[in-house]
Amino acid sequence: MPDRPFLVGFVGAALVSAFVAFPLLFALQLNNGVVRKMQENVTRAARYDSVTKTLNGTAFAAAVEHFIDRRKHAATDAGGIVIAVIVDTLDDIGRRYGPQWADTVMQSLASIIQSSVRRGDLVARLATNELGIFLPGATVENARDIGTRIRTRVSAATFSADGAPLSVAVRLGGTSFDGPADFNQLRQLADQMAFEHGDESDDIPISALPAA
Repeated sequence: MPDRPFLVGFVGAALVSAFVAFPLLFALQLNNGVVRKMQENVTRAARYDSVTKTLNGTAFAAAVEHFIDRRKHAATDAGGIVIAVIVDTLDDIGRRYGPQWADTVMQSLASIIQSSVRRGDLVARLATNELGIFLPGATVENARDIGTRIRTRVSAATFSADGAPLSVAVRLGGTSFDGPADFNQLRQLADQMAFEHGDESDDIPISALPAA
């Protein structure tokens, strides 16, 4: 058997090692947690708009393109509709009251849109004054119902800056597709419909993507 002094020294050394190692391991675990959190934040920042908390344009385009690509391998998938929501008066609001009030308007509009769409629909910020909506598998009637809800809720909402009422005018336009499609073409046609006809009625003007 080992001598008692040797045994005591061995146990003491083990305790000292554990005493030193445990804080180091704990700190390392904390650092790993911090790193993971930072990675999650970076990933989220790369996908979401910081003001509206909706998808950004890059992530939105990728999601729509993924849906279109998936349809090539799943004949049962339906098509979809891309909608553009453009705030005509946002530049005026930013110039008169400051960019923070323009941001507030976009935040409020994003909330209205998110409460108006269906589960599974996507909402994104595509430009300073534009939000986009993707309705996978939607019919034109679905899209027009959503457009009516958005217009009604925007009209009923109170927008103000420092107590002064704000005029928030929106245009809506959409493009439907039921075959091969390119996101940039879908967005361009949706924008075109919004600018040419999107302020005329409660219905969203929707153009069908020409067959390839």
